[in-house]
Amino acid sequence: MSKKVLVLSTSPRKGGNSDTLADEFIRGAQNAGHHVEKVTLYDKTIAFCKGCLTCQRTQRCVIRDDADVITQRMLTADVIVFATPIYYYGMCGQMKTMLDRANPLFPSDYQFRDVYLLAAAAEENEHTVDGTVTGLQGWIDCFEKARLAGTVFAGGVTSVGEIQGHPALQQAYEMGQKV
Repeated sequence: MSKKVLVLSTSPRKGGNSDTLADEFIRGAQNAGHHVEKVTLYDKTIAFCKGCLTCQRTQRCVIRDDADVITQRMLTADVIVFATPIYYYGMCGQMKTMLDRANPLFPSDYQFRDVYLLAAAAEENEHTVDGTVTGLQGWIDCFEKARLAGTVFAGGVTSVGEIQGHPALQQAYEMGQKV
């Protein structure tokens, strides 16, 4: 059965290593027959959450910017994929801000069940991704019908394009196929 997959590439760099992981996941998911939409945050205007909690009543954010539009797309996706570079052992600020701004989803009848994480970092240690996984899991835990379905981590990549030939690209492709 074909699923509606939303890939959020949160890197501030166009064509960065985590963005390349996202493209491989997309290729795998499309080859498996899924409908995939990719949204990149590097060219979006996303303000910080104001903490007003109006969204808990209205299921829409009072800030009308790109995050409001993206959140509405998240609402109707079967699968959400986050791709992020890892900075200081955590997700990039763009991803964290988007997670905060997705607060209108909390009281909603969201459709997503599976959430995936694709991450790239200069540091090679396998535990480099742990802080990012913990942060994303904290968000997922607020959605009782959702789960972290898989993670791909590419360590040892810094400059744009450095990920070429990294085994994580194949892992991302295969994960996309199994959605």
